[in-house]
Amino acid sequence: MPKTIKKCFYEKLTFEKFLLAHKRARKSKGMKSEVIDFERNLENNLINLINQIANGTYTSGRYRSFIIYEPKERIIEALPYRDRVVHQWYIEEFIKPYILPRFINSSFACLDDKGTHIAVDTLQKYMRVMKRNEGYFWILKCDIKKYFYNINNDILFNIIQRYIYDKNLLNFSKKVIYTKSNSRIGIPIGNYTSQYFANIYLNELDQFVKRELKIKYYVRYMDDFVILLRNKEECKRVKNVISVFLMSFLKLELNAKSKYYPYKMGIDFCGYRTYTTHRLLRTSNKKKIKKKIKKWNRLWEKNKCDIYAVRASVNAWLGHVSHCNSYRLREKLFSEAKFIYNNI
Repeated sequence: MPKTIKKCFYEKLTFEKFLLAHKRARKSKGMKSEVIDFERNLENNLINLINQIANGTYTSGRYRSFIIYEPKERIIEALPYRDRVVHQWYIEEFIKPYILPRFINSSFACLDDKGTHIAVDTLQKYMRVMKRNEGYFWILKCDIKKYFYNINNDILFNIIQRYIYDKNLLNFSKKVIYTKSNSRIGIPIGNYTSQYFANIYLNELDQFVKRELKIKYYVRYMDDFVILLRNKEECKRVKNVISVFLMSFLKLELNAKSKYYPYKMGIDFCGYRTYTTHRLLRTSNKKKIKKKIKKWNRLWEKNKCDIYAVRASVNAWLGHVSHCNSYRLREKLFSEAKFIYNNI
């Protein structure tokens, strides 16, 4: 694999690759009006995008902002569909094949064949090795304060610049990174590019932890990371060193919730509380499903329950809890909603 991306920008600027990008971007969104409008004149729209990028006149459209409240209040900023096609092309053709393979093995967000479940499996494996080798150990659990909003675009561009020697690709990357969102701070939550840029940004921390601090048991999922250490003193020292590194090189701060504690308390990470011996569902997830079941019961009584929507939601939840010790929880919860068993 080449150390940098060289002279491939125009080679990948083809109609076939943009058609594939469109197909990925429209997944699960084919009935949305902006997708339908784009497809009415698909060939011309794709050719126009390619020509604009080729001659340097491409600019992003205006962001649409809205607020979500799960798992917490966040401002989501979404670009028009045409720009989402461009972002698909950019990530799939350049970021994924050239930059993501350089990540450490214990980084799990945005990576093919990884994800939350493999992250938790790896963490539990590390915990069991530490327990076997040390007998007793401590957990350093950290996350970044308002991560997406505090990513520095100049620092991000400097990081990307180390990977790219193709001047045309570098100029295009600059356009993508410095696209003005409504909030005008950090990188917008909602762009396809943002989750990858965020991961590339914290790869700097990953490399520091593994290469400079020589820490063996380290797992990161986006801005949440866990380190397993021998004792409290090590946790305190490593936390201070990481805090200084983040502020000095990435202009980031650790969240005040970042803390260290004995391993017997378990680790709240990626939706589960994980112990050396077992794994439980996060309390907030239990509360959420209880709330949903009550709502479905009310709708069922009024004969207004969309059983297909309920089926999809229940199956997704069952898939999630299948990765932890949840038999009694499932029995208890769904005994209160027998119609789900009878009709799903």
